[in-house]
Order: sequence, then structure tokens, then C-alpha cells
Amino acid sequence: METKGNISIHAQNIMPVIKRWLYSDKDIFIREMVSNGCDAVTKYKMLQGETGEDLRVTVTVDKAAGELRFTDNGIGMTAEEVEKYINQVAFSSAEEFLKNYTGDDKGGIIGHFGLGFYSAFMAADKVTIDTLSWQEGAEPVLWESEDGMAFSMRTGGRKQRGTTITLHIFEEEKEFLDGYRVRQVLDRYCGYMAVPIYLETIGEEPPKEEDHVTGTEEEEKKEAEKPINDTHPLWLKNPKECTEEEYKETYRKLFHTFEEPLFWVHLNVDYPFNLKGILYFPRIKKDFGGQEGEIKLFNRQVFVADNIKEVIPEFLMLLKGVIDCPDLPLNVSRSFLQNDGYVKKLSAHITKKVADKLNGLFNTERKQYETYWDDIHPFVKYGCVRDQKFYDMVKDSLLLKTSAGEYLTLPEYKARNEGKTESKIYYTTEASRQAAAVALYTSRGIDVAVMDTLIDMNFMSFMEFGSGNKDIQFVRVDADVSGLTEESDEGKDIDQAQMEALFRDALNDQELTVKIEALADRGLPVMLTEEEQVRRYKEMSAIYGQDFAFPSKYTLVLNRLCPTVRALAAMEDQDTAKLLCKQLFDLARLSSRPLEAEDLKDFIARSNQLVAKLAEKA
Repeated sequence: METKGNISIHAQNIMPVIKRWLYSDKDIFIREMVSNGCDAVTKYKMLQGETGEDLRVTVTVDKAAGELRFTDNGIGMTAEEVEKYINQVAFSSAEEFLKNYTGDDKGGIIGHFGLGFYSAFMAADKVTIDTLSWQEGAEPVLWESEDGMAFSMRTGGRKQRGTTITLHIFEEEKEFLDGYRVRQVLDRYCGYMAVPIYLETIGEEPPKEEDHVTGTEEEEKKEAEKPINDTHPLWLKNPKECTEEEYKETYRKLFHTFEEPLFWVHLNVDYPFNLKGILYFPRIKKDFGGQEGEIKLFNRQVFVADNIKEVIPEFLMLLKGVIDCPDLPLNVSRSFLQNDGYVKKLSAHITKKVADKLNGLFNTERKQYETYWDDIHPFVKYGCVRDQKFYDMVKDSLLLKTSAGEYLTLPEYKARNEGKTESKIYYTTEASRQAAAVALYTSRGIDVAVMDTLIDMNFMSFMEFGSGNKDIQFVRVDADVSGLTEESDEGKDIDQAQMEALFRDALNDQELTVKIEALADRGLPVMLTEEEQVRRYKEMSAIYGQDFAFPSKYTLVLNRLCPTVRALAAMEDQDTAKLLCKQLFDLARLSSRPLEAEDLKDFIARSNQLVAKLAEKA
């Protein structure tokens, strides 16, 4: 007997139906179909226990028939259950099932059958359900609909327990009749589901020889007989049972890379919430502004989304890994996550576990931790800037890399340089270009920190004004020369006013400030300094694309201990003196940044002119 009718949608349940149109990726229907099959198999195992049967879900791509079929040998459905769970989109089959189930592992049900099933109409103009319940004496049922609203239901001819859902694919969605495309979707969404999933293709030409590495027919047959998923992912195992190679292999498989991670954090929490996962620390680029990590969010081994920042703290987005949260719904809205207290606790716990890992490495494997620092410090500093609580947890494990290649904590830097730096931390943003200025400090036994990444400027400002440390002050090596002078009478007879007038006239800059100091490096004739906060403000403005007309305020420091400066002060040939003034000023500028355009052209021409003058005298 055939039954016809329209799907019943109760008013209070209309939103789950509407939500099927809100999926951001249209291929999500494959995940939902496979999830339903896994759900049915899981129910059967829960009711029957381990029977030794080959329980599975099979996805069949039938290109000739224009069909995509999803078959499972799970619990199946009776006509009454089809009526209840399909024809009335008012219940969730898993929710109803769990009400009557008395076993322990209730969380094993994915449980969005009604909603998941109707996502099939995103890609199909006709859907059939051919099902036979596991219950003794049950009759097979054949259900059919062309629009998700009107349906027909009659006695079917199925002989084996389970369900086959057949989707007749829309003409415009024919991509889902390509075995390779379906395999991509299965790998993305179903690669770690708990039930073995197999892929079959019918009526599809074999791949061209250049598209794959051929093996023997027997090898290819064995490969086809393997499930496409890993039913026991590493993140669900006890960390003590996992090997280093397994962690690396999972990383390569998850992210399709040959690179190896630096280290990882295995999350394994059962209380106060259920959380499993692995976070990997990749090698982070020096300027990571365009670099993104990839955190895959799962629900009971079912892929949900990439990088949901409401669950994963923003600064952890630079990491790679997987988070499995069974207590989060499969089809979750970002607005829900933003305001959910559970999610906030989850995020805070993940932050703490990452901090614990960093502190553990620092405290027990300091040398190894130092080898990681060049790769991970941009991420760690970014985390400190973005999350005060994270900073509070890792502040004792923060390192400064010096120009000599040593790694010091802030207290260690202060202790080593006590009495030399007036509680300042001297740093360089480009050690090779600023080598002369760096040498002024290192020659006096003062450590110079290397702060050469994009995040460092923000990090230094945070440490000075946001970290709660009142005695931290970062000063670039070319910000001033205080503490770098010597007591000496050499060059004391140089006239300050005369030299200032000479340089102002030569550079056509009547606002230029010129100072004469006795710098320790006698081979360094001049230094160009700029007040720290002024320079930082200009650089931050440039980084963020703000075009403020903030005047440059440089101070030209002449080293009276340098023979070149003393010779310049005594020079009678004013044309040559002015030529040398311009050259010395440009050399000082080159210590902080490259010359460009006309400035570089003039510098080269002037260099040639000076060489010619020397040649004439020789």
C-alpha cells in the first residue's frame, strides 16, 4: 500500500529546516548523509554489542545513473519511524533514541537525522530512502520525494538490514558525480568518523596514467577495499600511548605537508567538559602577518569547520591542529558561540594548556626550548599582546635573543647588565645594518636584544605600558648615546657652533641638531639618533597605513675622538668639507635604513667625486 502526503513541520521546529539553507558550503550534505549512516551503525552496535559483523557506510558514485548513494548496515527504520523522523520534521531521531537507551555511551550518537537528511535537497531533485529495520518481523520501506515537501511511501523490497539513501543529483550539481570530487569531500568532513567508510565509483573512467602512480592490479584492488577514514584518530587516544612518529604522521596527514612540527600539545580532558585534540606548533615565519594556521574543529570525529575563532583564541590561529568538542552542536552559529559561557571556558582551558606546554619546556628542556624560540616567539609575543591572562601565565618563560645569539629572560638580562643600562633594554631591529651602533654597546659589555619581527614593536609597547611592569623600557641602539661616552680631552677644542653651522649649511637644514660627544668607538665618525617614542610612533603609523605628517627630529652626533671628525673641523677647503658633511650624514642614515631614489643617486655620485679627489692627491 502506498502513502502520499506532505512533510509536517511544527512551528517550533521550523528553524532547523531553514538552517539547511544556511550552510556555508554546499558540499556539506555529503557529511550529513554519511553522519546519518554512522549514526545508524552506532545505534545498532549500542543495542547489539560487538557482533563481529562488518559494519560500514558505503558511498557509491553512479555517474551513469546520475546518482549518489549512501548505504549503511545499521539499525534501519520501520514505517512508523520513517513517518516520525522523516515525515515530521519535529523530532531528532538520536534525541528520541537516547531517551529510551539505558547504556553508558550516549554521546556516541551524532544525532541530527531530520535536519541532516533534508540537506540532501541542496543537491538533488529526487531522494529515496530504502530501509529495513533490525527489528524482527519489520517490513522494508521505500520513501521518495522530489522537493522535500511532498512524498510517497510504500513497502519496499529490501532484504538486508540497514538503509540506502539515493540522491538523484541536479544537473547544475554534477560535480558530485565525480569520484575524485566526492573523495575530496569525504576526506575533508568524514576522514576521522568512527565507522568505516568506503567509496565506490560506477561508470567512471579510470584516471589517466599521468595522474597517479600505478601499481599492480592486486595492489589497486586492495587500496579500493580500504576504508577512506581513520576510525581511531590519535587525538582520542591517551597521550601516554602515542609515539612521536604517530604525532608527526597525523600532522602530515591532516595538513597534507611534508614538513614536521616543532612540538605539540595533546588535549585530553573529560571534566569539567569533554575536550580532545592536538595543537601543533609549526615553524612560524619571521613576519607572520599573512601567515595563517589551521585549527580543525570536530564533533565526535565529524569535521565541523576550520578556525572558528570563537572557540579557539585568536592568537592560537597561528597554530595547526584539531579540536574535538562533542558538547558543541554540529551546525553551530557564530553568534551562539560568541555568547556561550561553555565556549569561553573551553577557550580559556586551551590557552592554559598551551601556556603549560611552553612553561614545561622552558623549565625542563631549556636548551631545546631556546632552539624553538626563533620560530615560536612571534606567536608567543602576539599571544601576550592579545591576551593578558596568557601573558601572566608565560611571562617567566619569555626570552630575549641577543645579538650574540644568547637567550635571556628579562630578569636574566637585567641581572647581567645591572649598573650598565639604567634599567633599559637596548635592542636592534636590524643587527647587520645597525652593526656600528650595536658594537658601541657590546664593546662595553651591554647585551643588545634582537627585535626584528613585525610583532616586536607592539610587544615592546605592551611590555612597557600594558604588562604591569613599571621598570621596563626598551631603547633602540640608535635612540641616544647616553652611557656610551668616554672621559677624554681629545677633540675638546672642536667648536660646537662652527660644526653645527657647517652641517646645516651643507645639508640645507637649519633645524638640524648637532652634538659633539666622545664616543667609545674611535672609528665611528658620526651617529644619527632619533628619540625612541617619536620614531616608534612614525613606524607604527606607517605599518597601519596612517599618513601623519609627523616631522622627523634627528640629532647628528659627531664623535670628537674620531680622526675624521677632527680633520673635518680643521679643514680649510669649504667645498670639500661640505662634500664630506653630506657623505657622513648619508653614511649615518644608512645605519638605520636604505637610501632611496634621488638620495641614493646623489650618494653614489658624491662617492665617485670623493674617490676622484683622493686619486688626484695620490
